[in-house]
Amino acid sequence: MGAKHFITAGTLKIGGGAQVSVQSMTNTDTRDFEKTLAQIKQLSAAGCDLVRFSVYDELCAQNVRALADASPVPLCADIHFDAELAVKAIENGIHKLRINPGNIGSMAEIRRVVDCAKQHRVPIRIGVNAGSLEKDLREKYGHDLAPAMVESAMRHVRILENEHFYDMAVSLKSSDVRTTVDAYRQMAAACDYPLHVGVTEAGLPGQGTVKSAIGIGSLLLDGIGDTIRVSLTGDPVEEPRAALDILRALRLRRGVQFVSCPTCGRTQIDVPGIAKKVQDAFMDVDKEITVAVMGCVVNGPGEAKGADVALCGGKDCAALYVKGQFVRKITGDIAAGMIEAVRGYLNDL
Repeated sequence: MGAKHFITAGTLKIGGGAQVSVQSMTNTDTRDFEKTLAQIKQLSAAGCDLVRFSVYDELCAQNVRALADASPVPLCADIHFDAELAVKAIENGIHKLRINPGNIGSMAEIRRVVDCAKQHRVPIRIGVNAGSLEKDLREKYGHDLAPAMVESAMRHVRILENEHFYDMAVSLKSSDVRTTVDAYRQMAAACDYPLHVGVTEAGLPGQGTVKSAIGIGSLLLDGIGDTIRVSLTGDPVEEPRAALDILRALRLRRGVQFVSCPTCGRTQIDVPGIAKKVQDAFMDVDKEITVAVMGCVVNGPGEAKGADVALCGGKDCAALYVKGQFVRKITGDIAAGMIEAVRGYLNDL
């Protein structure tokens, strides 16, 4: 999975066969240390392996030291157009830098940032967005944005390579799913640097989650991607949760696989209510098991054979199966009986 080349951001290995990592970004004012640190901790608790935040003035850069010291996960500073802020973020202990070398200033300023990153062993992520491509590339490629994004990324890559800097990752994001997927596939064929994958500005939870799952999931199934971000409008805590759901669905992260039927006219138990209670009870479990909540005997027994713990609904009751074998009938509070069974199974692992 992913690139053979790897980088290290703090204690986090990205690429080189490492587990696909989850990133998100704060939306607090970075000048407000307490609020920013609180959100970093929330994102970490929700499953983030690395958190990015904007560094846009001197006070933000000054806060990097305290944030890096207090953060439970490595941090990435997002900086544009200002080499001085990039250098200060590195010197203040940032674990990773997100810049575009081509817009950070003159070659002398680029060398200053690169030399500082080398000295402190801080990797750089080159971030290319379809919405901010160079004018000449838009004129050259027109509406075919994927190859334009790749050429833009390779320009920035070569700037760093010409300075003998190779500790980098690359992202090529568009708000269009197909453009994003095409760009990453072309980039993966062009270089072996770790790729940070995501559909940018995907939208609100719901449609944005679907767009992200399609784009990120397609690439991960191709073996492309070393770290991911689900970009959603609103509370950033929703992002790592969605990212983990994608990774678990692809079995790239350990966790409970939940199976539940959409129900039909034969259903005589509250499948949605039972399934939600069971899922909520075990959402954070990192053991690889499958739990199924089925409404009737049509597909229920078949799913039960493939699940570690399953129930098949009857009339105001359900049949409980463990490893495909019938165990007992559950009556009364079916959700509580199912949760008890799953806990018992987990305890025996």
